Amino acid sequence: MKITGELLIGNQTRMGENGTLTCVEAATGKALSGAFGGASAADLDEAVRLAWQAFFAYRETALADRAAFLEKAAANILAIGDPLIERAMAESGLPRARLEGERMRTVNQLRLFAGVVREGAFQDLRFDPADAARTPPKPDLRLRKVGLGPVAVFGASNFPLAFSVAGGDTASALAAGCPVVVKAHPAHPGTSELVARAVQQAVIDCGMPAGTFSMLHDTGYEIGSALVAHPLIRAVGFTGSRRGGLALVDIAAKRDMPIPVYAEMSAINPVLLFPEALKARGGKIGAAFAASLTLGAGQFCTNPGLILAVEGEGLEAFKASAVEALKAIPAQTMLTSGICKAYREGVAKLVGHSDVTKLAEGQEGDDYHGQAALFETTATSFLKDKSLHDEVFGGAGLIVKCRDMAELETVVDGIEGQLTVALHIDEADYPAAAKLLPKLEMLAGRLLVNGFGTGVEVSPAMVHGGPYPATSDVRSTSVGTLAIDRFLRPVSYQDMPADLLPDALRG
Repeated sequence: MKITGELLIGNQTRMGENGTLTCVEAATGKALSGAFGGASAADLDEAVRLAWQAFFAYRETALADRAAFLEKAAANILAIGDPLIERAMAESGLPRARLEGERMRTVNQLRLFAGVVREGAFQDLRFDPADAARTPPKPDLRLRKVGLGPVAVFGASNFPLAFSVAGGDTASALAAGCPVVVKAHPAHPGTSELVARAVQQAVIDCGMPAGTFSMLHDTGYEIGSALVAHPLIRAVGFTGSRRGGLALVDIAAKRDMPIPVYAEMSAINPVLLFPEALKARGGKIGAAFAASLTLGAGQFCTNPGLILAVEGEGLEAFKASAVEALKAIPAQTMLTSGICKAYREGVAKLVGHSDVTKLAEGQEGDDYHGQAALFETTATSFLKDKSLHDEVFGGAGLIVKCRDMAELETVVDGIEGQLTVALHIDEADYPAAAKLLPKLEMLAGRLLVNGFGTGVEVSPAMVHGGPYPATSDVRSTSVGTLAIDRFLRPVSYQDMPADLLPDALRG
């Protein structure tokens, strides 16, 4: 499949004429082949209006046909083969094994939602029959959930496949019956085009309405902002920085008709080390933490950037093991030079902080490679200075040393909303963990035991979301089958003649 740099608008392709976007090899900064035409305001309007026209037919497609479309998109993505992996490797700097796994996650998400659609329970059909004998008479009421309308999806820098063009937001929106307009991420436009062409071809192959899917390139921020502001867009899916997410939330809130923005933004994902677990296996936990901290150069939404623990021999064993492991870790390619620069600046702030001690660094790197780092501070300092709570996107971690469990609980009380909280516990720690659990449930969308949050299983029981600022809407998840609920709304039909009822409600 050839990369042309074109926009995909409905079932058509054409070169955008609003500037040109080029991209570079993440590991070296060298220019990659291909020039990508930026979308104009007219291109954007055409894509959204096509999506709006498609919506009324697409949302009523037979569930079996919609499921087959999702499965065809998955098959088409797989059929691209090595060219997709090779382009994604070049544009993102991520290794082959990681991207091959991410491709299967992308494919399996589409297949998972195909199963959700085929089964049909997402419609939440409800039947409440009339009762003329009741005083007052009771009407006939029936309910189903329907798609919100066209959805804008923004590609994510750190997951060029699973959270981008055909990632979880797109899969769940299409499953809900909502056409999708994707704004491709500028760091991996070639990868985005390859995947978008696979989805576009599935639209054509399965006879879905033209406008069910489109993809646009943006040479700045204008088109992305205008996409959210367009009056026919009815929801937004975004994964990225807090600044970017809040900018979209602000645009959506100021529309004549505000719309939901499901933005997954920032998290430091606290790891709580309980005393008995530390005493029994502090060194083992430390080595595992170093591996999780630096996985993918630390560029995961669920990167474990904060350690909370009570001081003592167990914590010292943890630190010694983590420091030793970290020193041996090579610098890793980061997604973009801009992300690498921001990471270095975040690390430099910690190095220069009077209340922070640097414990270890990984091996040195250049302008495209991140050097892992581990720091330590006290609970008193952490509580006093909110800047220590900021996410440093990359392989940097901060240990907060507490005097006792009471002080650790105070630290928990002062932390912002998170995607995950990990607890390392032994059986003797259960009473202390049980005391904290109600607060931790209010802190994060996923609580896990004796592990780290950097593995996100795509399943019906997964929650990848959490209280602000982890996400802009605490009620949602961007991973797992519940993600479909973001793009649905309930409609009630009262005393509706059978001939006018939707097929699903005629029973």
